Amino acid sequence: MLHTSGMYRRWPVLALWLTATAGLALFSARTAYAMHIMEGFLPPAWAAFWFAVAVPFWVIGFIQIRRLVKEKPESRLMLGLAGAFAFVLSALKLPSVTGSCSHPTGVGLGAILFGPFVMSILGGIVLLFQALLLAHGGLTTLGANAVSMAVVGPLAAWGVWKGLQGRLPEDGVVFLAATLADLLTYVTTSAQLALAYPDPVGGFVASFAKFGAIFAITQIPLAISEGILTVLIFRALRQTAATELKALGVQGA
Repeated sequence: MLHTSGMYRRWPVLALWLTATAGLALFSARTAYAMHIMEGFLPPAWAAFWFAVAVPFWVIGFIQIRRLVKEKPESRLMLGLAGAFAFVLSALKLPSVTGSCSHPTGVGLGAILFGPFVMSILGGIVLLFQALLLAHGGLTTLGANAVSMAVVGPLAAWGVWKGLQGRLPEDGVVFLAATLADLLTYVTTSAQLALAYPDPVGGFVASFAKFGAIFAITQIPLAISEGILTVLIFRALRQTAATELKALGVQGA
């Protein structure tokens, strides 16, 4: 079994930052009209459809997490870190136009560490707690929000990580993975909204362009910022948890 006592000793600052930021998000919570699709906004048929899309990823993710925790119980700390990172970042809201908000997603780090299916579970848990505690998103729209942030985003990050690893500097690959995961989350949400509410004249395409344009103003710089932050966190993990990263097949593979 891996020895993680050193990692526990070297993480107090990171743990304190995550806890303090999460607490700030909780105590400053108010009704959110953000890119998490809010409660009751989707027609029931579309809400049910996106749940049906998300469920297979959750099933596979649950199986993988159960196997991971059984075979590598020391990975629970890293699982908690990935979930906390996603919760903190996706709870931070930046006002956009027309009274809406944009926010980071934080799913790129977990996808790099554990793959897209495990991150679909962590992201789903994050979205559930945000819906219950922060009024950010909703229960009926949990499936749709999970598909965009906890399925498509992690798949994008994992694809970039696997496809470019060894071809570009590692920091560059981490940056691209986290940035693209953020951007594709919002592209997916824009498509979900456009499918549910097509433009009376231009149909899906016009509605998709309208929703996408609203959030592009703030989401593009947010995605770049998230990419930079994920690189910094990944560097910290290389220094403080190199053994754990190697055990997960992330470093030195």
